[in-house]
Amino acid sequence: MTSRVDGRAADELRRVTIETGVQEFAEGSALIAVGRTRVLCAASADTTVPRWMKGTGRGWVTAEYAMLPRATSERTPRESTRGRVGGRTHEIQRLIGRALRSVVDLDELGEITIQVDCDVLQADGGTRTAAITGAWVALSLALDATVASGVRSARPRLDPLAAVSVGIVDGRPLLDLCYVEDNGADVDMNVVMAGDGRFVELQGTAEHAPFTRAQADALLDLAAAGCAQLFAVQRAAVAP
Repeated sequence: MTSRVDGRAADELRRVTIETGVQEFAEGSALIAVGRTRVLCAASADTTVPRWMKGTGRGWVTAEYAMLPRATSERTPRESTRGRVGGRTHEIQRLIGRALRSVVDLDELGEITIQVDCDVLQADGGTRTAAITGAWVALSLALDATVASGVRSARPRLDPLAAVSVGIVDGRPLLDLCYVEDNGADVDMNVVMAGDGRFVELQGTAEHAPFTRAQADALLDLAAAGCAQLFAVQRAAVAP
């Protein structure tokens, strides 16, 4: 069987590492590396909530996403210099925020906002999925910090959450696509999953011919196995 461009098996993740505490002033921070993709995630806690949530007793979790100019092979101008956030960036940061809110108990959080900033330092495919996986670690650490500082008396419920890309390349279902694979994929899918196996979000697209239900099931099975491995890496990263 033809090997992948980096020599991995079809069901093999790239090497994943998560380093925590990389930003001294953030309540929670994590630098996640998935192969050559690296994303810095920093969670900041604020004892206020958006105006439309004041008085509800509920908290809020949101996210911002950005790619540094030389995260890619050619320099990409900062979106701030263009005067507006691009559509892709807007979509990804909304995805990260939605995913995080799906696994945290906002009622138990109380009237606190946690903002998670995800900055792509280097991109080689799977930046949005790496951002979600790293953002969860930063959020978890920030929740611990709110308890340690006395802002919260108890940590709100936070269920596991991870994300991974899958795709069909040259007719083969593959886990965790690098850029070259993603660029040439017949089908590209991003899967966000909770720790109990339920799906938070599925983003799948046929780049050429439509794909079958059997192919979709094969991709979801790959993603579930990949997320199970990511959950273990996350647990190790946030362990006391």
